[in-house]
Amino acid sequence: MSDTWAWIIIGFAGQALFSARFVLQWVASERARRSIVPKAFWYFSLAGSAVLLSYAIHRKDPVFIVGQAAGLFIYLRNLSLIARETTHAAGQVAPGEEDH
Repeated sequence: MSDTWAWIIIGFAGQALFSARFVLQWVASERARRSIVPKAFWYFSLAGSAVLLSYAIHRKDPVFIVGQAAGLFIYLRNLSLIARETTHAAGQVAPGEEDH
């Protein structure tokens, strides 16, 4: 397999991961009968964005690189907020006390 085809496959794999998050969100919302964003949505976002970022770097596409790199920070931040909320809900740290 040529290097070009390998990168095309990597690009499509990243796009499939990134797109799967929408299907996941839709199914979760339908089941709950309300709009929700499950934690797995953010993991698929992170994985898809990381793979697409590697593809964009390989393609030397600055617009695509900046867009995917920015997304990585957003997805990581959302996972961080979810982890903090989970910790608070478990009663391990009092809200507002994590910085004291």
